[in-house]
Amino acid sequence: MGGDLRFEISQNAYIKLVLHALKHRTTAVNGVLLGRISGPNDVIEISDSVPLFHSSIGLLPQLEISLLLIEEYYAAKGLNIVGYFHANERFDDYEVGGVAKNIGDHISRFFPHAALLLLDHRKLEALPKRKDRSPVMELYTKETSKNWKLAGSDGSSQLMMKEPSANVVLLDFISSEKWQDVVDFDDHLDDISKDWLNPDLFK
Repeated sequence: MGGDLRFEISQNAYIKLVLHALKHRTTAVNGVLLGRISGPNDVIEISDSVPLFHSSIGLLPQLEISLLLIEEYYAAKGLNIVGYFHANERFDDYEVGGVAKNIGDHISRFFPHAALLLLDHRKLEALPKRKDRSPVMELYTKETSKNWKLAGSDGSSQLMMKEPSANVVLLDFISSEKWQDVVDFDDHLDDISKDWLNPDLFK
């Protein structure tokens, strides 16, 4: 696989992560991306996502427990962890911070072509006016043991939406305050009856 990767994210995987960030607007949040490498052009398909934390975001024991459970569940479906999602606490913070890089590094040790997606609050806020099909996330990729770099600026790796209408659906969910229904791993650790798989989120 070459250095220029294409990542294609499904509507549900995408919306779940954005809603998670909206539910916890005053804290940093994170999640993992599940998918597989597909097709002759080596597209990495992100078909699902799991919201992880909004409070204990940098704590290693909770992270390791969650990754083990997620890997075990999704392996049976033929999916692997293929990336990491992060939303910064501050609206005006557009940098990939230390926690995000560390977790991204951890995932890339097992999946070298891992994506690191960072929520762009500016794009999210402008979404009702923009009405375009581009994701409200920036894609970062890692070159062998080097730093994470922003993709797309040089025409290289890019993040595409699988369903062109994903932002329209997202806006509908935002207007109906659907983010209140998102359960993350923090919620599950506090109350194990809450399902981190969010099986009813899109019903």
